[in-house]
Amino acid sequence: MKIHHLRNATLVIETETDVILVDPMLGKRKTIPPFTIFRYKPKRNPLVALPKNSRDILSRVTICLITHLHPDHIDKAGEVFLRRKSIPVVCSIKDEKVLSKRGLNISQSLNYWEPQEFLGGKIIGIPAIHGYGFIAKLMGNVMGFHIELPNQKSVYISSDTIFTEHVQKVLIEFKPDIATVACGTARLDIGQPLLMRMNDILKFTALAPGRVFANHLEALNHCPTTRADLRSALSENNLLDKVDIPSDGTNVEY
Repeated sequence: MKIHHLRNATLVIETETDVILVDPMLGKRKTIPPFTIFRYKPKRNPLVALPKNSRDILSRVTICLITHLHPDHIDKAGEVFLRRKSIPVVCSIKDEKVLSKRGLNISQSLNYWEPQEFLGGKIIGIPAIHGYGFIAKLMGNVMGFHIELPNQKSVYISSDTIFTEHVQKVLIEFKPDIATVACGTARLDIGQPLLMRMNDILKFTALAPGRVFANHLEALNHCPTTRADLRSALSENNLLDKVDIPSDGTNVEY
C-alpha cells in the first residue's frame, strides 16, 4: 500500500486493486477566502499549489471518501473532478443529501460505528469532534473512517478532530496499522483550536499502535503549526520515529 500526500488533508491510498481519494481540495492557489482575518495574516487559500504529479495520481482514482463539507476538504474543483469522472463517493449519512444535490455519485453513506462492506473488506464511520469547546458546534458534523481491506494494512483516517474517547477507542481497540492525524492546529478568529493541540497530537502518536501519517500542514492561513514545529515536538518526546510527515507530492509505502 502507498499513501500519496497531495496537499492539506487530500491524500490517495493506492493498493494493487483500488485507488482511494480522500477529501479532494483540488483548486488552484488562492481560490478560497481566508479562514481568519485577525488572528493570522488574511491570505487566500490554499497557500500552495497542488504538486505537479497530482494529475497523474488523480487519473488513477477509482473511489472517493469525504469526511465533511468544509471547502478545505471538498472544494469546487474537487466536486467538478468527481462529477466529470462520475467517481463513486462514500460519505456520512448526514452529508449524503448535500453532496447528492451537488451532483456527486454517492455509492455508500455511513452511520457512526456501523461497519459496512467496502472494496472486499470493511469500513466504519468514526465520530470526529472538530474543535475544543463551543466552536465544534459551529463546525458541524465530521466523520473519520477506519478501513480494513483484504491483504492490506488497516488505515484510520481520523480527519478534523480533537482527541476524544472515540479517537482513543479506535487506537486502542481497532489497532490501526496506519493512523492519519490533522496537525495544523487550525484556529478561527474566535474560539479555541479546531484541531488537536500539540499535547493531543503527542498523546495520539504515543497511543497509536503502528505508523502515524501527519497531514493538514502548511496549506491554509489558519493553520500555524509547521512541519518543523511538529518534528521538533515529536523529537523532544522521542516519538519522531513513529511518524511520517510527507511533503506535498510525496508518498509513503506501507
